[in-house]
Amino acid sequence: MPFRSFGPLEIGLIVLVILIFFGVGKLPQVGGAIGKGLRSFRKGQRGEDEEDEAEEERPIAKSKTTKKVTKGTTKV
Repeated sequence: MPFRSFGPLEIGLIVLVILIFFGVGKLPQVGGAIGKGLRSFRKGQRGEDEEDEAEEERPIAKSKTTKKVTKGTTKV
């Protein structure tokens, strides 16, 4: 069964089913939620790449805190 691209009739049927399923009032909310999800996904994909690059470029910080230990003393 060969697949072909969607024509105007198929797209119209899909839109009609979506309108029936979600209703006209909920359609902007659904579209906004899908858009936010896609933006968040793309941002997360770019963010992971940026974090990896930042880790490679960032030098390892050495600890500035030191403990002075004297003989004969014990801390509990």
